[in-house]
Amino acid sequence: MNLAGIDLLAKAPLAEGDVFLGGSWLPAADGRTCPVHDPATGDLIREVSAAGPEDARAAIEAARSAAAGWRTTPPRRRSEILHTAFELMREHTDTLARLIVLENGKAYRDAAAEVAYAAEFFRWFAEEAVRIGSSFADAPAGGFRHAVRKHPVGVTAFATPWNFPAAMATRKIAPALAAGCPVLLKPAPETPLTALAIAALLAEAGLPDGLLNVLPTDRAPEVVSAWLGDEGVRKFSFTGSTATGRLLLEQAAANVVNVTMELGGNAPFVVCEDADIDAAVSGAMDAKMRGGGEVCIAANRFYVHESVAAEFTEKFGAAMAAVRTGPGMEDGVTLGPMINRAAVDKIRALVDDALGRGAKIAAQGTTPDGPGHFHPATVLVDVPDDARILHEEVFGPVAPLTTFTDEDEMLARANATVHGLASYVYSRDVGRALRIAERLEAGMVGVNRGLLSDPAAPFGGVKQSGLGREGGREGIEAFLETQYIALDWPL
Repeated sequence: MNLAGIDLLAKAPLAEGDVFLGGSWLPAADGRTCPVHDPATGDLIREVSAAGPEDARAAIEAARSAAAGWRTTPPRRRSEILHTAFELMREHTDTLARLIVLENGKAYRDAAAEVAYAAEFFRWFAEEAVRIGSSFADAPAGGFRHAVRKHPVGVTAFATPWNFPAAMATRKIAPALAAGCPVLLKPAPETPLTALAIAALLAEAGLPDGLLNVLPTDRAPEVVSAWLGDEGVRKFSFTGSTATGRLLLEQAAANVVNVTMELGGNAPFVVCEDADIDAAVSGAMDAKMRGGGEVCIAANRFYVHESVAAEFTEKFGAAMAAVRTGPGMEDGVTLGPMINRAAVDKIRALVDDALGRGAKIAAQGTTPDGPGHFHPATVLVDVPDDARILHEEVFGPVAPLTTFTDEDEMLARANATVHGLASYVYSRDVGRALRIAERLEAGMVGVNRGLLSDPAAPFGGVKQSGLGREGGREGIEAFLETQYIALDWPL
């Protein structure tokens, strides 16, 4: 398959199959398939080959066979392939964005932005590939020298979520390949088509066979267990729920596998009394509504100073009520469907719980008639501290607002969660905003900014929101082992 075949992924089964293994497109070893549905209609898009344990083991062998050659490939060559992949993603932005809309549901605007963001990981790590550092120094006591080298960690395995099917794949694939590691990828069963398109794109860019193996499946536990149970897999990276992350950490412990985990979030959004309210509303729309709120760093709880609560609620409510909901490819739509019916049911349950405890709907958009997994943009006020929605990740277009008057009390409430991925602060006093940011227990904080993610910055959380960082200079370090050589070279 080449780039011209990307559209076929969304229309009809490929004759050769959908498991990308050792550079070939194959059916699952046991012939299994799984369905992919359009969240806007519920219609079946197509059946996709569903890999199983036999395919998982074959992928390890393909990666292991390719590892030595890639490890010794000059960094400049690795960089060139990744940069070509970046250019190809930009060239095919519209096709990839339409594919994301089809299987994920997000609005086209958000899908195109995701493709641009995803491509940047190829460009950033193409640049980092040639900057992997080593060091050489005299031993302080004299008599010998220290040589410190960086080596690829080895075969890497990834499990990615459905909410950013392109970006969550490239954020892991790019640094691994840049570091010299072969990759095993299991995309989410809801959104495998985008990952398969990225595999086709990297093959077109000149990536040698066996260095990227993509296994779509609805049998994730069997595939991932086969990977984590093989001593040949030395790195595992997962993006998803905290509950699943805990289970995977237990499995990874058996072989002491190096892990990176980007898990759940419960981001507070703080609006101080001296905030620029218009800017805060704009930032709130970015932080809450990007990707329909189905984002791990989405603003989940709003803490608004009592003195500006009425103004913020009025303006934010008007912006939320004006959101147009519908199929992602329709003109003017900025909120697409949720990923499936279960997602809508969970959001509704959290809203109903809050309403049952005394919260009120301050503003709400509309949803289209007919099929599809839609939920309107919603603002809740007077949300009590014991409402579930303040303690659970809503993962949807609902914003619960509470007020505060005391900074210390607000920070205690904001930090009263097992999660610590992202936070947001709005204040005209930058010194105050930074003071609050430093006291928030979060791996990332947006100060007067609702958009956080940048491939050149380290992404990750604290507490039960994860382990390690992706992106930035730290991103490639996750795929490198440090080796120290004591060299007998007298001074």
